[in-house]
Amino acid sequence: MASILILNGPNLNLLGTRQPEVYGTTTLADIEAMCRAHAAARGLEIGFLQSNHEGALIDAIHAARGCHDGIILNAGAYTHSSVALMDAISAVALPAIELHLSNIHARESFRHVSHIARVAVGVICGFGAQGYLLAIDAMRGHLGGAG
Repeated sequence: MASILILNGPNLNLLGTRQPEVYGTTTLADIEAMCRAHAAARGLEIGFLQSNHEGALIDAIHAARGCHDGIILNAGAYTHSSVALMDAISAVALPAIELHLSNIHARESFRHVSHIARVAVGVICGFGAQGYLLAIDAMRGHLGGAG
């Protein structure tokens, strides 16, 4: 059974209350439950982790090698600043999908630059919590399962 690690970066623990006009009212716990049900229905296992600390995210990416077949990463603001996360994804050689709740291209110009996209198989943004389910399906398809 294929396994996907879903990683969430800084401030995503505040979903549901943080800028609901941008990020919606769905909590991270709601998203995790949605992802677990969606993945199970598609014969996938998932790991789910959130950290506000760049090093913890890097450690999780390193630990994914040999345990997971792909990574879905909502790196939050680290998307635009972390060469270290980009390097970690390259180092483990697992397919990764960059994910954002909001459409980063319709926001401030600094959010238009992504270090993660350079090493990702694709980017999903702007679909809110539904983007996580789209990313699961996209990763399943990329790994050779039906989309």
